Amino acid sequence: QVQLVESGGGLVQPGGSLRLSCVASGRILSINAMGWYRQAPGKQRELVADIRSGGRTNYADSVKGRFTISRDNAKTTVYLQMSSLEPEDTAVYFCNLNAVAWEGSSWYPSTYWGQGTQVTVSS
Repeated sequence: QVQLVESGGGLVQPGGSLRLSCVASGRILSINAMGWYRQAPGKQRELVADIRSGGRTNYADSVKGRFTISRDNAKTTVYLQMSSLEPEDTAVYFCNLNAVAWEGSSWYPSTYWGQGTQVTVSS
């Protein structure tokens, strides 16, 4: 079974930095994309950034120039380096995986979510 384990959240002052990590494990045949979403209280979950299998990256306008997404050589760990953090970045951050993985009896394309990690930007 595919699992996503996130780490790196916490409390930081405005202007500070944090780095989130997400490790994917399980019977994964191929990864189409990995990324990060966030959900603030009372708001819908939104894409922050993702990275495709070929390395192309995509960012929300609100984080361009401040956040950087990257992955390791094995392509099963994704990172989100967050700089110049603002109070508006406060949210629960979720790792997202779009992959072909073994599900019981065959390989299926599926979407997986991590449990979420809290990021709070406050003085």
